[in-house]
Amino acid sequence: MAPVPTAVAVPVKAFARAKMRLSPVLGPQERAALAARMAEAVLAAARPLPVYVVCDDPGVAAWAERNDARVLSTPGLGLNGAVDRALEVLEEMGYDRVVVAHGDLPLATQLAWLADVEGVVLVPDRRDDGTNVISLPTGCGFRFAYGPGSLARHREEAARTGLPWRVVHDDRLGWDVDLPADMLGGA
Repeated sequence: MAPVPTAVAVPVKAFARAKMRLSPVLGPQERAALAARMAEAVLAAARPLPVYVVCDDPGVAAWAERNDARVLSTPGLGLNGAVDRALEVLEEMGYDRVVVAHGDLPLATQLAWLADVEGVVLVPDRRDDGTNVISLPTGCGFRFAYGPGSLARHREEAARTGLPWRVVHDDRLGWDVDLPADMLGGA
């Protein structure tokens, strides 16, 4: 069986606007540097798969190119619209599967296993509230619904597609950094 072409899409917010909830403990430059370091970890974890940074910021686009990632520019779409559009573009480019991995996963390692799964795979945050990683086939009609409580919405959406789906808990991919307490886990 020939390998299914899979790409990794990494949504990345402008570093200057990233991680605002960390402002009680980190200044603007520190937050920007932390966001860039975490996103670099995700790009490294995505290799050897082709990596696309989904962004609407020229600085992030330049950073992505310096880090050997391709850029999918999605100005003005917000996170959900940007990831929806990225999935459409990657399908048009010939990819059969996309792994969406958020750029704030400092412990991320080896995303390639998500290229060899069936249906839709949801990897939640450690609180079972958000959705840090989603692996899904292109063209399945899945609509992203990030934000608080996204795991429940993504479960419903996965079921709606009619494809097999499952939730996979992964300690490394489940650790994201949103709040000051999250920084204790390896950021």
